[in-house]
Amino acid sequence: MKKIVFSMTLILASIAIFSFAPKTAIKDVVTFNVNATKSKVSWTGSKTGDFHTGFFPVKSGAIQTNGGKLVGGSFVIDIAGNKVTDEAGAKLEGHLSSPDFFDVTKFGQATFTITSVTYTKGNKATIAGDLSLKGVKAPVTFEASIRSVDAEKGFFAEAFFPLDRTIFGINYGVGMVDSEVQIAVHLYGTK
Repeated sequence: MKKIVFSMTLILASIAIFSFAPKTAIKDVVTFNVNATKSKVSWTGSKTGDFHTGFFPVKSGAIQTNGGKLVGGSFVIDIAGNKVTDEAGAKLEGHLSSPDFFDVTKFGQATFTITSVTYTKGNKATIAGDLSLKGVKAPVTFEASIRSVDAEKGFFAEAFFPLDRTIFGINYGVGMVDSEVQIAVHLYGTK
């Protein structure tokens, strides 16, 4: 009988201790503000017998992390700030700004909003989100490398993927100009 009473007392004491023990803290969401000076969305467009390169600056945005992992965020892309980096220069910039392509007088910026992040291994993640470009909102999914999530060093991620421009009504020259544009996103954030 003494053993039973002792065992019951021990069990009740254990329950009491664990009931009042502090709960394991859920990691807090940490927000990094997008560094517009360093962040950009580069592109390569191909056509019959040639290709062109350039980039769009990133205007603003915020990235959320939790426990050292990307969990959400959004950023604004400066479509009107498009820069062509090859010999076609200003002439091509003018054409890309026209209604044939981006129609920047009506649609000077685009936004990307993360809807889900699934880590596949280590620092690799599948990112799904909504891209709003030229008045069209469409889902976009791509693989990314999350290179840094550090309060001191900041946030850095990059992704390389093809994007079908015709989804956004950019149909100029289809057949001579490839519908898929190769995209490279370099996104930096600071606390």
